[in-house]
Amino acid sequence: MNAVILSIITLALLRSEKSLDDKSPWSMLVILAVFGISGRILFEPLPNFQPVTTIVLLTGVFFGAPRAVALAGTITLVSNYLFLGHGVWTIFQIIGWGSIGFLGAILSNRILSNKQININFLAIVAAMSAFIFDFIVSLSILFEASPNMLLPYLINGLLFDLYHAVGNILFVAWIASPLGELMHRHRNNPNSEAVSLIASK
Repeated sequence: MNAVILSIITLALLRSEKSLDDKSPWSMLVILAVFGISGRILFEPLPNFQPVTTIVLLTGVFFGAPRAVALAGTITLVSNYLFLGHGVWTIFQIIGWGSIGFLGAILSNRILSNKQININFLAIVAAMSAFIFDFIVSLSILFEASPNMLLPYLINGLLFDLYHAVGNILFVAWIASPLGELMHRHRNNPNSEAVSLIASK
């Protein structure tokens, strides 16, 4: 049911985006923030299954690291403070998702290759991003436990890391192409050539 609700939100955002007169990246970031916050809240019952990692990764690819970090911070603060619980882990989540945004920016030329979104490569990066993000967030336990507890904590969390990785791959298959098209319409980097967003197989 939550997947259906998120799909309805997605369709509503797609329709609202087409009616925007302002095609700036900031308008797109507002839409992405709404989508990310909604997805994180709706899929909260499923461990580590949410669209935020994929959204921030794509934002880094299309809009660069600074805007990806801004988006990561907005989604994390709003969803944690209002709905999911706020604490020291929030800082590490922002750092984690911000790092994924940097990764997307660094690999932009690889993910957007030959004027296409390389879905296979994006899925691999998204899966790796799950482990990067979860490792960074796991460091937050050092505020409450001794350093020798970190390794057991990481080992115990491997199953949840796998959930996150699989979820990221599914979200890449589900939302990468439509979100990529939206982001491309709001991309204003004059040094970037136009990108056809027909996903490569």
